[in-house]
Amino acid sequence: MENFINTELLSAFIAGSTALLVALLLVRTQHWHGHLSMDSDEGVQKFHTSPTPRVGGIAIAVGVVAGYLLTNPASKTLLGPLILAGIPAFAFGLLEDMTKRVSVRTRLLATMGCGVLGWAITGYSITGADVPGLDWLLGFTAFSVLFTAFAVGGVANAINIVDGFNGLAAGTVIIILTAFGVMTIALGDHDLALVCLILGCAVAGFLLVNWPLGKIFLGDGGAYFVGFALAWLAVLILARHTEVSAWAPMLVCGFPILEVLFSIVRRRRRHLSPGDPDRLHLHSLVKRRVSRAWLPHAGNLVRNSVTGAIMWLAALVPAAIAVTWPTHTAMLVLGFVVCGLLYTAVYARLTQFRWFWSVQTLPSDKAQPIMRSKQKEAFKKS
Repeated sequence: MENFINTELLSAFIAGSTALLVALLLVRTQHWHGHLSMDSDEGVQKFHTSPTPRVGGIAIAVGVVAGYLLTNPASKTLLGPLILAGIPAFAFGLLEDMTKRVSVRTRLLATMGCGVLGWAITGYSITGADVPGLDWLLGFTAFSVLFTAFAVGGVANAINIVDGFNGLAAGTVIIILTAFGVMTIALGDHDLALVCLILGCAVAGFLLVNWPLGKIFLGDGGAYFVGFALAWLAVLILARHTEVSAWAPMLVCGFPILEVLFSIVRRRRRHLSPGDPDRLHLHSLVKRRVSRAWLPHAGNLVRNSVTGAIMWLAALVPAAIAVTWPTHTAMLVLGFVVCGLLYTAVYARLTQFRWFWSVQTLPSDKAQPIMRSKQKEAFKKS
């Protein structure tokens, strides 16, 4: 047992230390690769004030590989396929970071391909969702693999969507990995818990450079890779522990999943493509409405970092519910509904300055002028 604990700590420490050192090295050498790796400060979803390297995914990937080399054989059999299957997500995301020319559809298909590749390597796929009818369909291998690919692509894209401010995505990922780790330890699956620990430490190493000073960004390569890793951990938990409800890992990832669902609905109502960027994500509104009000004299860097920290609460609430009732589908479904209602209520408060749940929180194009005038009046009164 003592040797096992030492292996855990050593491999996780190496993963975190390596990620930290690589991230610092990327920042230090940005004058060499900046013409390719810099993220411009111009764009709809750009909130930083100076060009910044967006290749932090390299640090995380190198850290995870370093941790893999030193972990125990049992955990290697779990982490190795994850690394291998995650290569397409990381590669296409990194290519977008360097060229800015890879379409959203291409990146989504690459992450979905990771799910198929993971099944091809391990034979694991989602075979139950605790939803009547769907469970019957998941009994067919072809449908199960396609559903797994869709779920993997969705979670990976969700992490990329919440990657908006310093520490937001990385902190969310660490919370999710911690929840998975606690869950697997309770299940007695120490090998899978070690995989969660190695991944979490690698992300933490990057986070130390990303938050609060914003010296390096996660980038699409990092977001898609860690997003795939989270999705594949969910697949592994369900495959290795049939007593766990399929709603548990979904609720652990509740914040990014809700952000994606809400964004799709919002953009459809505004006659936009689901992949079109905008500044109406919950975290964007929190910065404009909350961080700016709390810190009226602070600079943009401080507000960005504070916003990222505030949003960690949105990831913590659903993860805590899932860890508390991992085998109780009814409680998990109720938790998901409650989190959805809380999300909508907060969104309504930030857009309409009142706490209520209404379809008006997703105004159509025709309602935009009216809603803007109401918001200005409410803002003057507040």
